[in-house]
Amino acid sequence: MFQRSTIFNFLALVLLALAACPCHAQGPLTAPLTSAYAAQAFPLVHAHQAAPLYYDAKDAEVVRVAAEAFAGDVARVTGVRPSLRISAKLPNGPAVIIGTLGKSRLIDQLVASGKLKPGPLRGQWESYAISVIEKPFPGVPRALVITGSDRRGTAFGVFEVARRMGVSPWVWWADVVPAHHAALYVQPGRLVQGPPSVQYRGIFLNDEDWGLRPWAARHLDKDVHDIGPNTYAHIFELLLRLKANYIWPAMHPGTKAFYHYPADPVLANRYAIVVGSSHCEPMLRNNVFEWAENYEYEYGQKPGEWRYDLNGPQMHRYWEDRLKQSARYESVYTVGMRGIHDGSMPGPPDRAAKVRLLDSIITDQRSLLRAYVKPINGRPVPQIFCPYKEVLTLYQSGLKLPDDVTIVWADDNHGYIRQLSNQEEQKRSGGSGVYYHLSYWGAPQDYLWLSSISPPLVSYELSKAYALGARRLWVVNVGDIKPAELETEFALDLAWNVGRWTPATAAQYPLHWATETFGTKLAPAIAHIKQEYYRLAQAAKPEHLSGVTFTAVEADKRLADYQKIATEAQKLQQQVPATLQDAYFELVLYPTQGARLMNEKVIYAARSLELAKQGDNRALVLAQRAQAAYDQIQALTHRYNNEIAGGKWAGMMSSHPRDQKVFEMPPVATAALVAEGKAAQKTTVTQVAAGPAPLLIAAAAYTGKKEANNEHLTLLPGLGLEGNGLTRQPYDVPSFATVVANAPYLEYRADLTAGPHTVTVRCLPTFGLYTGRGLRYAVSVNNSPPQIVDVNVPADSKQWKENVLRGFSQGQTPHEVAASGPATIRLYLLDPGVVVNQLQIQ
Repeated sequence: MFQRSTIFNFLALVLLALAACPCHAQGPLTAPLTSAYAAQAFPLVHAHQAAPLYYDAKDAEVVRVAAEAFAGDVARVTGVRPSLRISAKLPNGPAVIIGTLGKSRLIDQLVASGKLKPGPLRGQWESYAISVIEKPFPGVPRALVITGSDRRGTAFGVFEVARRMGVSPWVWWADVVPAHHAALYVQPGRLVQGPPSVQYRGIFLNDEDWGLRPWAARHLDKDVHDIGPNTYAHIFELLLRLKANYIWPAMHPGTKAFYHYPADPVLANRYAIVVGSSHCEPMLRNNVFEWAENYEYEYGQKPGEWRYDLNGPQMHRYWEDRLKQSARYESVYTVGMRGIHDGSMPGPPDRAAKVRLLDSIITDQRSLLRAYVKPINGRPVPQIFCPYKEVLTLYQSGLKLPDDVTIVWADDNHGYIRQLSNQEEQKRSGGSGVYYHLSYWGAPQDYLWLSSISPPLVSYELSKAYALGARRLWVVNVGDIKPAELETEFALDLAWNVGRWTPATAAQYPLHWATETFGTKLAPAIAHIKQEYYRLAQAAKPEHLSGVTFTAVEADKRLADYQKIATEAQKLQQQVPATLQDAYFELVLYPTQGARLMNEKVIYAARSLELAKQGDNRALVLAQRAQAAYDQIQALTHRYNNEIAGGKWAGMMSSHPRDQKVFEMPPVATAALVAEGKAAQKTTVTQVAAGPAPLLIAAAAYTGKKEANNEHLTLLPGLGLEGNGLTRQPYDVPSFATVVANAPYLEYRADLTAGPHTVTVRCLPTFGLYTGRGLRYAVSVNNSPPQIVDVNVPADSKQWKENVLRGFSQGQTPHEVAASGPATIRLYLLDPGVVVNQLQIQ
């Protein structure tokens, strides 16, 4: 459970803007900028002198790594670089003391003298204290002391100070240049943070073929032409800045295994990053490379079949040899088995036999772990089992997992978690976790170009998971890292403190993020742009436009809304400081303009063909607009790769990942097609009149409600279709399928004509909480008997595919209205987990 910040005279960084030119405020500052010297504050940088940084040579390597990075951050802000000193001698004068309890001589001396109270840190996971201490040692008038409960806690504390003085976690990865200040002071006080809400928190580098790998090979790891140690050094620092501790390394075909480069695991240990492996890489083995390509080089013979019941000894040795390498490092081990890559586990055709085979595989893997990997502090070796795709079916068919193995539940690859732990599973000592996607290659359609899963959706799904016990491990598929910066930061911020951004407040996160990144003046406008960007993407991601149909009215509004935020983003760019122009392009302008242009390309192209069939010359104008949109996407992407940050990101951004058809220039009207349409129109007589438009009612526009005991009907801004959702809270509360009249409900008023009507309810396309729970609602019109609908559909079904592309599930109920006039529509929410966005009445 996250321990709320313990604040005694809250730590504040006071940045003295002594330079002649004004500068914009950046960073999560807890005190305003001032130009007055504060005598009681700690002088981190004063009169062009920086306080030296002291650390213990015997402390963990990551402490030195963090101290060196912090020295660079101070230099970024002030132009003055602090010196680094090992604590062989007591400091003289103001000093920054960095160390881990029990690992730093100076920290332990402060504890022994009573100057530093270690109580809140002892025995805690990844916690830290930041304190200004008066006269900590003879000759030292004042010290800034950063203390960690363990090695990562110390590093997180260091980077927390950096963040509070305006250094973004994305200072390198998104060129977020901090504002300049001539001096830095820290006000007296103490801040204690931790432990984190989720124990293991990190990212999965995936589908790196069109971005991260070619970019890394071109810029950082030229010697191996791959994602190698130089790239991972930057990634690991980013993770520390984001208070993350865990990674599934890149593993796609063409990328060599993490362990193939001996420096990789050594580097991970230096940065204190815990290495794991994905759902299809048991025992830290990258099968795509190490089994399918490199096995013969490693073992001097070709591998046999990837099938444990037929080739067990060879596979057993293959796993055993990795454990001999990894045992010295902090790791989380994936147990179980799938195909060599992202496919089904080979084995007998009978499902029950497959379950037995999987059980024997896990038993043997755990025997290897007991033989080679020593538990840390008496805790079991961390192991996860990820019931991803078809493995979920095997788990549901009776697989009995050892109690200490963590079940890592997967989403449906589109941001909606397929199932979570039921009440019995929540009692398991291994607990559970989540594998969540911000980027995906696969059915029904990829989304590898832009990142558009909103903070409210991430918060709703992951907070729901946390409430049902998923607290051991969260790993987020971030693709190439770029352009998912905001979304990645949000997911990891949530993992650190799940209560900070609840589903009810997550819509405010873009404002918080924009304030940290671009300052208070620009933040409201940027936040508005981002919120609209997410709202529009909920109804169809830019990559999914070929799979969604809009009415003419919907398409017109969509084009207008995108044009509005794109214009706002373009105008706002003129106010962005020169130092942040690159960051603004990467984080705001490119995704906003890219999404607008993709919509214009697809919609205008389709309309041009429709008008051409009617012989309408306007078809040619729309064809030109579609072509112009396509051309502008290419120009923007060229700018991203070749002009931004002096070409630093060349090779990172592709406008056509996996060469999907949606990225091509679609067919458009030509003069010949218009001429054919004119000729055809001469013989056309019949015109079919369109029916009346349905009455649309936002879920939030209710006129009355009834809540059940010990729960609330909660409005969740920014969640789902059109930007607002209503649901029952808390999450795991009783269902009311048998006694509908007792269920909580929302009431709506509408003027309806006498006769038959259809009520359509559009909901967030998520899943029931766990096996046996549905997503049921019921509708009654004018006190008619409630009609029950369940919008919970199986993942990978035809209906699911339609739902995730269009951003909603829906149900329909027929109703007969006796007399024209005001009508009362009552919507009962029978199951927890149902999120209602909109009602349509036809």
